[in-house]
Amino acid sequence: MLPEVNKILYCTDLSKNASYAFKYAVYLARQTGAEIHILKVVEELSSDERLTLQSYILNQSSRKEFLHQRLNHARDQLQQRLDHFWDVIAPQEQPMRSKIIGCEVVEGYPTQTILKRSRELNCDLIVMGAHEKGWFHTLLGSVAKNVLRESRIPTLIVPRPEKVATTEPATQKH
Repeated sequence: MLPEVNKILYCTDLSKNASYAFKYAVYLARQTGAEIHILKVVEELSSDERLTLQSYILNQSSRKEFLHQRLNHARDQLQQRLDHFWDVIAPQEQPMRSKIIGCEVVEGYPTQTILKRSRELNCDLIVMGAHEKGWFHTLLGSVAKNVLRESRIPTLIVPRPEKVATTEPATQKH
């Protein structure tokens, strides 16, 4: 007998396909009664990027503010995507919003952070979208491929649809 799915970790890179994958997470939660935890990982800066940051922003508090703003920007984008998703979803799906039990943006290395959070949250399933660039990466993407290879729980990688419906919020111009 297969184990029950009580908690789903939905991972997003905020791409169009990630929004499409979220539909699957919601669908699976409805079918199984599972709760959904949303995770966005902001990739840590490399040592070269940190050195560049230190070279151009000499004030340490300004550097900390810059790093803090990266996370805040990702949180804002994630919230906009979620708000838009719930605005355009079918009315009968609205009650599924209560199945979202957590939503976090963390800095780290994506594969390791996704796997660690799936264990910490005691998730039964990971759902994420396939990446949108490159030949092999079109099929999976390096993060999705690595999570799939290293995960000890079922992992659903949602491929890009043939034609992506416009379900994305308008991007803000800065």
